[in-house]
Amino acid sequence: MFSFFKKDPTKKLNKLYDRKLEEAMLAQRNGNIRAYAMITAEAEKIREQILEIDPSNKI
Repeated sequence: MFSFFKKDPTKKLNKLYDRKLEEAMLAQRNGNIRAYAMITAEAEKIREQILEIDPSNKI
């Protein structure tokens, strides 16, 4: 009945995903390629979680 009160579970994950990608970009710009690779891997795990929840979500 009150479905508009339900929070979107992917909204928080999308914000976290975007933040991780930005962190990775900054690490790459600073020349820290190892950190870039680790942060990108974390971002991909978050992306997989998003796709498990909502397969139609195109990032």
